[in-house]
Amino acid sequence: MSDSPAGPAPHPTPAGTPRTTPSGRDGRAGAAPTVLLRGGEVHSPADPFATAMVVERGQVAWVGSEGAADAFADGVDEVVDLEGALVTPAFTDAHVHTTATGLALTGLDLSDVRTLGDALARVRDFAASRPADRVLLGHGWDASRWPERRPPRRDELDAATGGRPLYLSRIDVHSAVVTTALLDMAPDVRGAAGFQDGEPLTRDAHHAVRAAALAAVTPEQRARAQRAALRHAASLGIGSVHECGGPEISSEDDFTGLLRLAAEEAGPRVVGYWAERDVDKARALGAAGAAGDLFVDGALGSHTACLHGPYTDADHTGTAYLDTAAVAAHVVACTEAGLQAGFHAIGDAAVASVVDGVRAAAEKVGPARVRAARHRVEHAEMLTPGTIAGFADLGLTASVQPAFDALWGGEDGMYAERLGAGRARTLNPFAALLRAGVPLAFGSDSPVTPLDPWGTVRAAAFHRTPGHRVSVRAAFTAHTRGGWRAAGRDDAGVLVPGAPADYAVWRTDALVVQAPDDRVARWSTDPRSGTPGLPDLSPGADLPVCLRTVVAGRTVFVRPDE
Repeated sequence: MSDSPAGPAPHPTPAGTPRTTPSGRDGRAGAAPTVLLRGGEVHSPADPFATAMVVERGQVAWVGSEGAADAFADGVDEVVDLEGALVTPAFTDAHVHTTATGLALTGLDLSDVRTLGDALARVRDFAASRPADRVLLGHGWDASRWPERRPPRRDELDAATGGRPLYLSRIDVHSAVVTTALLDMAPDVRGAAGFQDGEPLTRDAHHAVRAAALAAVTPEQRARAQRAALRHAASLGIGSVHECGGPEISSEDDFTGLLRLAAEEAGPRVVGYWAERDVDKARALGAAGAAGDLFVDGALGSHTACLHGPYTDADHTGTAYLDTAAVAAHVVACTEAGLQAGFHAIGDAAVASVVDGVRAAAEKVGPARVRAARHRVEHAEMLTPGTIAGFADLGLTASVQPAFDALWGGEDGMYAERLGAGRARTLNPFAALLRAGVPLAFGSDSPVTPLDPWGTVRAAAFHRTPGHRVSVRAAFTAHTRGGWRAAGRDDAGVLVPGAPADYAVWRTDALVVQAPDDRVARWSTDPRSGTPGLPDLSPGADLPVCLRTVVAGRTVFVRPDE
């Protein structure tokens, strides 16, 4: 894990954000300042009515009431007047592709395009605006939401780009459309699995063109993209991200460059996972685990998630990349090496292979060792009661993305189109996972869905299938403390004395407390429950606005003037 040694933000605090006042005591150069925050709402289980907090040496030192805060005022480097703002633990996004996120932020993003014609026009304009780019990079198209119901053809993209190389990934990043010029840069692609002339590229063909496209990105472009992604994360109150890299997703230079950048520059912490069945390689690269997007299957949108039964709109059951034996061997190797294992598994057959493989590994090395390792499953969308029980029994963490349901769920969404309404209703069963005691960690899979932590919490609390909804409090925990626990840390993601001082300050409306039956009670505090409130996230309510993000006691984002 890389701690970002960021100093205070270089620009002055703008109007409308909490005021910071020097106390007259200078902190040590390079050290995190000692700070008193007061006059707001501090979300802390240590004191559900806390209105003040002291941070010292990068840790939470004290939380309590406004009156008691006076005792600390003369012994700190800074006093922050919260002016009624809310302070919470910073979010952890447990599944991010940082460079790809930055390239989408600074490049061609088609996620909001609603017709094929608009997509081609956007490609044409982007190509004209980037005459010096060796390869044009774009992301986010989703033909299932277009009236034409088809992706761009290669001849259309050739015309739109003037014959230049273009890589354009589907929103799930498991297939892509490309121009002829990019195909020519990967000469073996036409004979690879997943190549069908005139269709989006999947499987090995997709991996080949993606590698060719990313190889054209210069180290300078890559670093700019990484900085852009981490700055954007910090602006949203995200204090740490779990980078899911790998040889089929990025590159070793991309991965190690990101870890180095995060260690040297101000910004969110980065926990790196390397998706390769090579434990020594993962350790050498500085990864927390040989985990993340180690593909057991693909994605539903690209018809590559591995299913027990055929797709409703295709006559096959998807693609299996790893079988039970391969999963078991990898879990054994990681457990014995003291590293986390983890797998990308979406379809019900893929998830079953993971559970069966981890169970086989537990029979070999012992269930207690497997549970202690906290191995992970990314996405885990198509679960059954049996596989949920397996997760609980084996101590597997479900690293999941609630925004997937918000985007593709519902009776007429992409899930229903691919699987039929009956199977689609079973997807992303967050409530059942929590009831079974399965640890949850929330993320975005950015750039598949945007970095949007409060939107993620809302998506889980207002799941399109009511039976899968969880409380706002449980969703918030999964997106804060849950991410730290998924990385093996139980002492963080919560504002209590001794915890890392990773927090965010928010402008929000009155807080609410959810009653035990999940009905929302409209009051700012609840003296009967003794639990701190959270913002109103009901559909239509404004989401909180991040005013400041702090990592290890150092400010990494301050909202600019509005």
